[in-house]
This record gives sequence, structure tokens and C-alpha cells, in this order.
Amino acid sequence: PIYNRSEAILSNTDTIPDYRSKTNKLKLTGTIYQSDGITPAPDVILFIEQPDEDGNFELRKTGDNRYVFHRSWVKTDADGVYTFYTFVPGKDRKYNQLQQIFPTVKAPLKEEYQLETFLFDEEPLLTKRCRKKIEKMSHNDRILKLKQEDGMLVAKRDIILGSDVVAIN
Repeated sequence: PIYNRSEAILSNTDTIPDYRSKTNKLKLTGTIYQSDGITPAPDVILFIEQPDEDGNFELRKTGDNRYVFHRSWVKTDADGVYTFYTFVPGKDRKYNQLQQIFPTVKAPLKEEYQLETFLFDEEPLLTKRCRKKIEKMSHNDRILKLKQEDGMLVAKRDIILGSDVVAIN
């Protein structure tokens, strides 16, 4: 799905479908850095998809293609900065899954890859034991800490290219 939108029309800010009608609006922002962790990475595509507020993936269909409705793309600016206007997803009660946002990244002239999912600090299923395991296994802090600013929740998530690869497609 990262290729379902033309790179030419992407900017460093985008809004997920249904954003305005959601209760827990979220501004998710950060900087993507080169593998050195210092140099900003311009022109990197970041794609996210997520469940709705009830934890369900709303699937849509265009022609023969099915896709997750709550998805969005950005391309970092010259300073490596990106921003999504989205909402806090619900958790999948059926499978007892955590609240998560599923990101995929594609740097120029590189293959795309999935990042570790973004989790939420307020998630009740994130026990102390689970948090310690995540800390030990993760290269980046993937647990989003939400702050209230100007009537909306805000989370910052910086990304270092190549540091939290889940799967190369």
C-alpha cells in the first residue's frame, strides 16, 4: 500500500480519513534521521495504517484492491520532519491486541520496510513485564507518550532509518 499514492503529491503533513469525526484526535509528529541518528533524512515516505476507535480494521475496496481505510502517507521535508493528524486507535478486543499504529518506511533508492508498531503509554495491557521486554528488544522507544496541547493529544516519534526493521518486503 505504500505505493498506492503518487510520491509527487505527498507532503510532510497529512490527515487520516475520518479524523474530524473522531473523539481522541492525535497529532503524531517527529523527525526521521539517517542511520547515524543525527542527520535528518529528507524525502522519506512514511505510511501508516490503523484500526478505528473500536479496534477494527475498516476495509474498503477499489476495483480488485482491498485496503485499510484509516491510512495515510507523508514524505519528510528537508529537515526530516513529518506530521500525521490521526486519532488514537482502539484495541482489538476479539484478539486482545494492544492499541497500535502500523508504520512502513521507504527511504529514497531503498526497499520499503515495516517498523515496529507504535504503541500507547496509557494502554492497560502494557504491563511492567511487557514494557521491560519491549525496552530490551526495541532499538527505539516505540511507546508513544501522549500530551494534551491545544485541545488535542500530541505524540512525538523520531525514527532512525534501519534501526527498528521488522520485515523487508
